[in-house]
Amino acid sequence: MKPLQSILIKNGYVLSLDKERRIIEDGAVYVEDGVINRIAKTEELSDARAELVLDAKNMIVMPGLIDTHVHLAQALIRGCADDVSLVDWLKSYVWVLQGNFSGDDGRVSAELCMAEMISTGTTSFVECMIHTRYGFDKIAESVEKVGMRGALSKIVMDSTGYADSEEIMYPGMIEDRDACLEETDRMHSKWHGKADGRLQVWYGLRSLGAVTPELFGEVVRLSREKNTRMTMHLGEVKDDVRFVRDNFEMGLTEFAQEMGLLGPDMVFAHGIYLDDADLNRLAVTQSNISHCPASNMKLASGFARVPEMLELGVPVSLGCDGGPSNNTYDMIRELRLAALIHKAKTGDPLVVTAEQAIEMATLGGAKAMGIAETVGSLEPGKLADIILVDMSDLGLTPNVNPVSNLVYSGSGHAVDTVIVNGRLLMQGKKLLTLDEKSVIQRAREHNQALMERADVKIAPKWPLG
Repeated sequence: MKPLQSILIKNGYVLSLDKERRIIEDGAVYVEDGVINRIAKTEELSDARAELVLDAKNMIVMPGLIDTHVHLAQALIRGCADDVSLVDWLKSYVWVLQGNFSGDDGRVSAELCMAEMISTGTTSFVECMIHTRYGFDKIAESVEKVGMRGALSKIVMDSTGYADSEEIMYPGMIEDRDACLEETDRMHSKWHGKADGRLQVWYGLRSLGAVTPELFGEVVRLSREKNTRMTMHLGEVKDDVRFVRDNFEMGLTEFAQEMGLLGPDMVFAHGIYLDDADLNRLAVTQSNISHCPASNMKLASGFARVPEMLELGVPVSLGCDGGPSNNTYDMIRELRLAALIHKAKTGDPLVVTAEQAIEMATLGGAKAMGIAETVGSLEPGKLADIILVDMSDLGLTPNVNPVSNLVYSGSGHAVDTVIVNGRLLMQGKKLLTLDEKSVIQRAREHNQALMERADVKIAPKWPLG
């Protein structure tokens, strides 16, 4: 489906996220051929003639949200490992289930995940780790069809550890070094820049302990030769710090710098266990951190030093992580957590404001994906990645400050309309590029078959009658 030739969104509360952070009450956005043409008061665009007119009365009109740390494959295993410790979470549940993916499981999970992301206002995402068994081609085909903007990262690894735990990887999750690199090369040649520029192909480095220094160096070289990007988990667990100290006698970002990993083309997920020197290196090199507050809280990983990062100028974006660790892909819920937890941690109610949380989920995400020149704000000349959020709910009333109301009272269920590249993906809360009932039915069927195949038993802790 091609973008509509023209769209006029009128009567809305427009959060532009432009350099002046202009808010336009009773504002309008005019889109032509998938690109934002004009933004002004509704009365100033009364002469605009559009193929589609959207009345945004009582709605926030804002840039689409950008999730910079997503596990597409984990939507299918949502809720599989609640209230367990991290290592048990990985070894007994998550890796076992993912290591038994087969057939169309990867595509089904990706479509479930994208349906949820669209319905809650996410327009762009970074998928951090696609295993060969998930089916990269099928996932890319789905992203192309569904209409989202996505960076798909192919796993690269050459060892089987996790931080300072050796030989811990579930057999079904192990991949061969050369096969990883060869598949990434093929997928990059086939998909990078495709789907009207919406698709990117990145290198998804396995965590510390699963990638040797030699492979780090090879990936850095290949990534920069291809002018693409990299992502990996860093400092999510204390074991990362111990692993690097014990094996290389360095700190985390000192090691990352030695490997050539630091720079604007790297997105590190979590970044919890970082000291002052680490934060300064990230700031100087403009290396991106994807902050995942829900996941960090659920797994008791800790609190990333986001207030200090923002103060130093570290580029920070937001990520929902995955179905077993969050357990939603709702970025508006993530806004709330990002703006709340650091107040409690620091004892300072002034840190990480509602405005800063929104900046992380829009401008920060665009920067992390390398697309800040084209998305992340509503400005003439930028691509039309736009969401309309209905603020007329009981729980959003009264609405004296729509910006803080969105962050502190909102959820993705308030999202009414989603546009990417000028193409409608959802209107009036109805998905247009996916059949919601079919997505749900297929996910249920594939989840049941996967649970049986992997022989993983999930049940409430209370007795079943």
